[in-house]
Amino acid sequence: MTVTYTARVANARFCGFSKLLLAWKGSIYKVLYKEFLAFFAMYSAISITYRFFLFDDQKRYFEKLAIYCNHYASLIPMSFVLGFYVTLVVNRWWSQYTSIPLPDRLMCVLSGGLQGSDERGRLLRRTMMRYASLSALLILRSVSTAVFKRFPTVDHVVEAGFMTREERKKFEGLHSPYNKYWIPCVWFTNLAAVARCEGRIKDDHTLKLLLEELNAFRGKCSMLFHYDMISVPLVYTQVVTLAVYSFFLVCLIGRQFLDPSQGYPGHDLDLYVPIFTLLQFFFYAGWLKVAEQLINPFGEDDDDFETNWLIDRNFQVSMMAVDEMYGDLPMMERDRYWNDSNPRPPYTAATLFVLRKPSFQGSTFDMAIPKEEMHFQPLEDIAENLEESSIRHPNMALFNRLLNAAPSPTGFMGGALRRTSAQLQRLRHSPSIDQCTSEDEDEDSGKVGKGGSLPSGLGQDTQSSVCSFREDKSVRTPLLDVQFGPERDTPEQRDDIDEMEEQRELSGVEKSDEELHIEEETDREETGEIWRSPSLLPPPPQTSTRPVSVIPVTSHHTAAFQLQPAAHSSLEHCSSQPVINHNRAAAAAVLRPPFARNKMSYLAVPSCHEPQRFRSVSMGSELTRP
Repeated sequence: MTVTYTARVANARFCGFSKLLLAWKGSIYKVLYKEFLAFFAMYSAISITYRFFLFDDQKRYFEKLAIYCNHYASLIPMSFVLGFYVTLVVNRWWSQYTSIPLPDRLMCVLSGGLQGSDERGRLLRRTMMRYASLSALLILRSVSTAVFKRFPTVDHVVEAGFMTREERKKFEGLHSPYNKYWIPCVWFTNLAAVARCEGRIKDDHTLKLLLEELNAFRGKCSMLFHYDMISVPLVYTQVVTLAVYSFFLVCLIGRQFLDPSQGYPGHDLDLYVPIFTLLQFFFYAGWLKVAEQLINPFGEDDDDFETNWLIDRNFQVSMMAVDEMYGDLPMMERDRYWNDSNPRPPYTAATLFVLRKPSFQGSTFDMAIPKEEMHFQPLEDIAENLEESSIRHPNMALFNRLLNAAPSPTGFMGGALRRTSAQLQRLRHSPSIDQCTSEDEDEDSGKVGKGGSLPSGLGQDTQSSVCSFREDKSVRTPLLDVQFGPERDTPEQRDDIDEMEEQRELSGVEKSDEELHIEEETDREETGEIWRSPSLLPPPPQTSTRPVSVIPVTSHHTAAFQLQPAAHSSLEHCSSQPVINHNRAAAAAVLRPPFARNKMSYLAVPSCHEPQRFRSVSMGSELTRP
């Protein structure tokens, strides 16, 4: 009963589908014409009543009602509801067809696996294949109305030859409240075990393959049963049906043509026949009819599955495969291309155009590349080019290095401490920190430094602040020689601190252990003296006579850098990284609470008469400012 039109649309041409619009069997006209006529008749009856049977005040009230219905009819989500429902039904329709059990694979395995050309072997093969067909018949009889009309009782199944009378007694003797379509499959497995014991099935692998194909066949029968039992949820079907019907019931009033003399917006014409409303009904109601036809394809509609034809085809083909075709082989002979290494079947005159087309070799087969770009380049040249690009663009190389670092939050501190320790180990074996500074930097102080001029700690996950001062490049003080000493307070600061302590004593607030410890350390210091820069920084070298200015820097830490006085030494780098190596320096500074002493420390920097060199930490460049 399926309407097939595949051959009519095999080639796309002008108005190719237009010829299908004239078909009647399986068409939308055949399915929808009754509902369409009923809708048009009700619309015409309401229109005639409005025009000829209502009084003026009744017409005004009807016109307001029509405007109201037309305004709110668009709130019904027709396309959304119908689209999802029809998509669900179409997918379910095709899945049901693929679940119809076909015996083709099973009959091939049975014909090749169960040996014996005698009557016993023939009887085994035909009986096992008949059991499989009987199982498919029983399940199709349970889900298809067309098959049930053909085989209404088990007696009809026996008379059709799918079951013997003895098998009917066995079948009816097994009492079960459930569908018994699976019983012939169990009979099939029992006969397969008997054939294996008799040696007609040569090995266990063949038996296993045969039973696997039977289980796949039985699984499809089970899927058909479950598709018949589990339908699309009823609420979904009700929602879609109510949405469509209520929409067009509202349209019967809202889409009426009103009196143009009243001047209602959008009602300037009076066409009597609502053409676009009828088209909208045709499309939406037809969409609902499509879902109505496909939701159960085992009925008797024009596009339902040909279940009776499938039963006839499967039974005839399966019996032929396991009986008449068993051992029936044509004589083998050499084919006509026996000695041809490049066999090519012939073409008719209607298909000669295929030979004129070149064989497809790939998307890039005809791609053209210039000859100068087709030569291989030595790896050494490629490496040199990469090194030159990194030297010419050191900032970009450093930027890429920073991007590739990407530290994890958990391993940040551990990695920072390990890298700091490694740097201190390198500093111990090196005479200075700044290995990248050359004598040319004084002359070219206004240029950007070359690549690699940054300390080794830059570009890593740790963050450091590097202060570079220029006094003498010949002799430098290693970082390991830096000592940490306490900072001193001025008399004014001590007076402020004493006043704060008196206020705390009057208020009765006790001092914490940390404050007491800080106070004990402060008592050991010398009072009344300002900690000048000459006591912290080493004396300037003998070769330099330029003055050094003193710039005060406010500090909130309890420790400061202190260098051992040494001749011919200069402060090249002051790093804020903590020093953790071999008792050469104390721990880093500890932040004080808001009431702690604010101390003033002094760093010696070049005076304003000397050109100052500042090193940019972020991009690794050196700039000179007079």
